[in-house]
Amino acid sequence: MDLRSITTDVLLFNMILYLCLPLWLLMGFADYYCHRKSKIEFTTGMKESIYHAVMGIQIGIPVFLGLFFKINVLMLLLMIVVLIFHEWVAHHDVKYALHKREISIMETHVHSFLEVLPFVIVGLIVCINWNAFVDLITLNWANHLSLTLREKPLDFGYVCGYVGLMLFADVLPFLEEFLRCYRHRNSINPDTKGITS
Repeated sequence: MDLRSITTDVLLFNMILYLCLPLWLLMGFADYYCHRKSKIEFTTGMKESIYHAVMGIQIGIPVFLGLFFKINVLMLLLMIVVLIFHEWVAHHDVKYALHKREISIMETHVHSFLEVLPFVIVGLIVCINWNAFVDLITLNWANHLSLTLREKPLDFGYVCGYVGLMLFADVLPFLEEFLRCYRHRNSINPDTKGITS
């Protein structure tokens, strides 16, 4: 295979699949590790854990849809809206936690990746699907507002591997975090309940 013959679109698409998306999951796990190390169940507790769950669901929806459906106006609209609300929730998450628990230097750097990677991924998707983006900004939305399966589905092995990595690196760890916070909230006596709220 002549590496020089690979088109820019293919290179950018592979960068999303094999660099940006896995790195995002690994940074998510690193974020979980930082939360666990700072013992959030004793400080910010359930409220911060709920913020994390909301952000995970926000990101999970466009990622899953992007794995199976063609990028069109509807998909770009969804990604942009999710991106905006994800940043809004992330801001309130850090604002809430800032003076209630230690946010380490490591966690600060992890947050940098988690905040920038969504913009990078959406930017790369726009470059690859430029025609769809032009339809979006010129309001040529007719016949582009439905979910359409990819003409060429992603490799089944990749999809399974990515979903497996998402499950073990992000979903299960953050579920453990939520349950840990929930158990701690229910184990404290009424006199100390206000401390973790």
